[in-house]
Amino acid sequence: MIGITHIPSLGLVYQRSVSDLTKTARTFPFLSTFPLENPLFSALESPGMPQPRSVVVYSRKGCHLCEVVKESLSKLSRRGGFTWREIDVDTDAELRRQFNDDVPVVFIDGRKAFKYHMDEQEFLRKLFG
Repeated sequence: MIGITHIPSLGLVYQRSVSDLTKTARTFPFLSTFPLENPLFSALESPGMPQPRSVVVYSRKGCHLCEVVKESLSKLSRRGGFTWREIDVDTDAELRRQFNDDVPVVFIDGRKAFKYHMDEQEFLRKLFG
């Protein structure tokens, strides 16, 4: 099913069904240049679009290595494909015991990926590989 969207600035109109789209294409001839396989259409109708990967960095205040890793994650997240959040291990006694001085630790989708240092290229390889 194709969602209903009208984007005047782009001159695009999406209708509910293929038959509606055919009727619309007769009214708006420019739509006939957009085949249904066009990524614009498939992105709108695809319920299985990949979700952004989840990245968690366990860190603590005053940790220089943590700051370096967080700076890299901030930079890389602008490219998209993942969201990240920071958890301060000193806010929870169990986390403090678990990680002790082993910070920063980076997890990708719940799997430990890096400890202490994070190479940006290796991060991207693990994220998208």
